[in-house]
Amino acid sequence: MPLVTAAVLAYAVGLLAGFGGWVAPTIIVALACGLAAGVRRQPVPGALVAIALAGAVVAHDARLEDRACRLALGGSVGPWDGVVTGGVRAQAGGRVLLAVGTCRLPVSVAARQGQADAGDRVRVSGRLLAGGGLGEGALARVDRATIERAGHGPLLPRLRARAGRAVERVFGADAPLAAALLVADTRQIPPAVRDRFAASGLVHILSISGLHVAIVAEAVQLVLLAARLPRRGALIAALAITLGYVALLGWPAPALRAGAMLGVSAVGRLLQRPTSPWAGLAIGGGIPLLADGRIVLDLGWQLSVSGVAALIAAGALGRRWVTPRLGGWRGTVARGLLTSAVATVVTAPLVTWHFGQLSLVAPLTNLAAGPIVAVLQPALFLALVLAPVTPLARFVADAAHPLLAALDGVAAAGAAVPYGAVAVAPTLTGAFLCGVATLAVVVACVSVWPGRAVIVAVGAVALAVWLPAVNPGSGELELHMLDVGQGDAIALRTPAGRWIVVDAGRIWRTGDAGHRTVVPYLRRHGGRTAAFVLSHPHADHVGGAASLVRALRPGEYWDGAYVGGSAPYRASLAAARAVGARWRRVHPGDSLRLDDVTVRFLAPDSLWLVRASDPNEASTIVLVTYGRVRFLLMGDAERNEESWLLRHARHELRADVLKVGHHGSRTSSSPEFLDAVRPRVALISVGAGNVYRHPSASVVRALADAGAQVLRTDVLGTVVVRTDGRRITLQADDDRWTLSPDR
Repeated sequence: MPLVTAAVLAYAVGLLAGFGGWVAPTIIVALACGLAAGVRRQPVPGALVAIALAGAVVAHDARLEDRACRLALGGSVGPWDGVVTGGVRAQAGGRVLLAVGTCRLPVSVAARQGQADAGDRVRVSGRLLAGGGLGEGALARVDRATIERAGHGPLLPRLRARAGRAVERVFGADAPLAAALLVADTRQIPPAVRDRFAASGLVHILSISGLHVAIVAEAVQLVLLAARLPRRGALIAALAITLGYVALLGWPAPALRAGAMLGVSAVGRLLQRPTSPWAGLAIGGGIPLLADGRIVLDLGWQLSVSGVAALIAAGALGRRWVTPRLGGWRGTVARGLLTSAVATVVTAPLVTWHFGQLSLVAPLTNLAAGPIVAVLQPALFLALVLAPVTPLARFVADAAHPLLAALDGVAAAGAAVPYGAVAVAPTLTGAFLCGVATLAVVVACVSVWPGRAVIVAVGAVALAVWLPAVNPGSGELELHMLDVGQGDAIALRTPAGRWIVVDAGRIWRTGDAGHRTVVPYLRRHGGRTAAFVLSHPHADHVGGAASLVRALRPGEYWDGAYVGGSAPYRASLAAARAVGARWRRVHPGDSLRLDDVTVRFLAPDSLWLVRASDPNEASTIVLVTYGRVRFLLMGDAERNEESWLLRHARHELRADVLKVGHHGSRTSSSPEFLDAVRPRVALISVGAGNVYRHPSASVVRALADAGAQVLRTDVLGTVVVRTDGRRITLQADDDRWTLSPDR
């Protein structure tokens, strides 16, 4: 592996460590490795360590800058200047890149008035909610915004928007899939299509990657050679056209990587100098990192670089093992299967980390989809080029329709294979160890003597499988209020590392928060789920319960048993029966003790339950005690149930941490109730820009007046509260602080 490749890899590892918040451990390891390299007089390892350390420092500075921008802008009302990156319409969503001083903040905008097209300069007014957990890569959201156009913005975004409109006009019903393959716009792809591409291992095809750009470049060069241009001129012209296409796409990291590699290859061919594919990969992957270190977190860049590394490794292995043994079509098929298998193995840690599932049929589906994409991509590009001549463009688009249907058919066939995709959510340590294993696989493929690399790969995989089973826990009680949008999902982790989950978030037409958020989160942190507790059967609390119960198989299912449950509630009960979870009816005074943590149920009472006309008023109330610290979880309880608690359990309501009832609605958290609880920390689980306008400003003000620190998921994302039984530590939005032990 060339030195430049090792340097880029070291820089990327340092960036990942810095963005992951591991700067201090990275410095310690770097100093130790640098000292060892100095003692052994090995300058190369020492230089690589220094490069990794530089990457960690760069990433740490970027994190601080992003956080300062979010804190500075959070809650402000503007106006701000920006450039529209995704069209904005009144009563609809859109995306804007705001420019405020030195801050460049990607923002999701819900416009109340005004409209603008992609590429337009705008002035945005409205309250900005800064924080994580908003999805789709947005760092902030502006609700009920007013949009004022301030003229045309940069040329490339306007050309990109025009290309997107041309794709919609030319391809008709095929436009969502064509736009993803041509202009990197995946917003219009139906969720069902995205799910089957993910299940079949073809989701990488839906985003512009080096494969798409390379196919377009080769096709353009063939056309130019067929037009009798000199080989040198055709090569230069094809490279220029390809770079223009990459610029039109907005310089996405995978396409930029492919363009850089093509440029290196073209220069080598023009100068008649051999070029190492590893050096080309290093230059193509390193240029985006030097431009913006945040690119290292981009899934497209990660998949693109690891995929090309897999192709290089598989090519070396195929030349050494397949070519001498098999010839003709058998050799071609064997090399194709080998390449697909190695690529699947090398990219598996990234796919499982980001998508929560691993496709076992991916080697076969990619082998089938490869020839289709090789013919389809040039046809799509030709239709885009001919878009000004609509009849010709539609003729080419119609000719591409069977290929688009065939690609979707391969995805559907792969997704339909029983057990073709398995749900996997590795811990952070497990993902790191699997990454080490895949790096060892690449080394083994290109090595003449692969024994050591194979041993490292097997050992890393064994550790990744074994460590979650050990899982000693942190020695503290942890409460994780997960950001599931407008809903509730609370996960309690005992000092021994076991979980008690209270609610599982919302459900929607094509998925639920249990599958999308809660299960991956718990699996990444490791530990067995001992019990599931349902506060009440509204869909924003029970929506993800069936998925959670099926995946995590809790031993017990605690339920207030409100009569007239919803369809998601009935599905969760069926799932509990299927996995053998013991169903427990909640009664006041019931308790669950696990690893020195006491979970006591204060409500609902059977008589009260009969009289309750709303599931909110029948919420399961949970009091969690560890040492001297108490947590009170209120579900969606409103003032009537609070009054019942004040009459029957007032002496038990005092708590250090209060999970506020009903997402901070003004129907909950009465002054009498807050006076009895006297919380030091108030947690509000609420979706950004929700239609109910939760939480109520009066409730937030009352909590603050009561002396509580108010932490909200719509502003901070997931919030974690830890305690050793005396001190309380809070973690939110990349920040961590400790409360005084004195009340």
